[in-house]
Amino acid sequence: MAIISTSSSPLIPALTLLLSLPIVFFFLAPRILPTRQISISIPDELDDLSLFHKAIAMDSANFSRRTTRLPAAKSHLSTGLRRPKIAFLFLTNSQLHFAPLWERFFSNATVKHYNIYIHADPYVKIPPFEGIFKGKLIPSKRTQRSSPTLISAARRLLATAMLDDPSNAYFALISQHCIPLHSFNYLYNFLFDLGRLSRNLEFSSYIEILDNEPTLWDRYNARGKELMLPEVKFDEFRVGSQFFVLTRKHSLMVIKDRKLWKKFKLPCLNVESCYPEEHYFPTLLSMQDPNGCTQYTLTRVNWTDSVNGHPHTYHPPELSTDLIYTLRESSSSYTYMFARKFSPDCLKPLMAIADSVIFKD
Repeated sequence: MAIISTSSSPLIPALTLLLSLPIVFFFLAPRILPTRQISISIPDELDDLSLFHKAIAMDSANFSRRTTRLPAAKSHLSTGLRRPKIAFLFLTNSQLHFAPLWERFFSNATVKHYNIYIHADPYVKIPPFEGIFKGKLIPSKRTQRSSPTLISAARRLLATAMLDDPSNAYFALISQHCIPLHSFNYLYNFLFDLGRLSRNLEFSSYIEILDNEPTLWDRYNARGKELMLPEVKFDEFRVGSQFFVLTRKHSLMVIKDRKLWKKFKLPCLNVESCYPEEHYFPTLLSMQDPNGCTQYTLTRVNWTDSVNGHPHTYHPPELSTDLIYTLRESSSSYTYMFARKFSPDCLKPLMAIADSVIFKD
């Protein structure tokens, strides 16, 4: 009987290749296949709706207090007299690398002028927040880039801040990669400058709203061709930075919305063109109150050398006094107040110029 040589049999290498395919696929799949978008569960949706309803009711009650001159309610996250405040909404999926810089930013401010709220992805292990950030974490849900979860997180922050303190008049959404470019007092005086009141005696929201980007059509159809109809026509579809500074009026519009949200929360078929967090807010506010928005953001970002949809990240060798001055420059009538994106190792050189450059207005 003939003996088959294992060294020469074609069956062995073929079998080896077959068995190795699952291992190869395990390592290559994340690079080959598009990332699966996280869906928003019904319980999470109901939790948010409950929060939104409470915030809306609180705002209505607060309006009644203003007309009847009744005292305002106090909250566990904020204290102080009823005077205009800025709510800083930190949206993060990591530790706040620039916490010491922000500590310095807030050090010359009175707590009667601001509140802090943090939404941190609970699926990521993050060290406890310390200093002025201690106790500022709100009930948070899982987030994912280029998915509706970032919209939900921002709306959650807005609603929590509105419910927490009726004195919150402006709401600034901040990334963990973001730094301040001016002192707190400079920002506060800018936002509440009475000279910036409109004819209706209202302040404006600072949110980027663009309608002429070349990728707009692909992004509009990312969930399926014309699936955004009839709620959002293509000529109503807008894009802009997800980081904004909204008035209380516009924040209320955001948490009241149900019509546009039911479209923007749908999963995308074309994941590469799906950035719902860059479209929902500018589209909604452009449709509801375009004249109440400046159309510009207060957060500077550098899109040169962008990679996979991420803007340029600044590293320590790039940091200088001139860079801070350059980042402040704007084509509008005001300067930028924040900038992103900075690598965590920029903290030390930034702290070195904090008092002499960044916070010296």
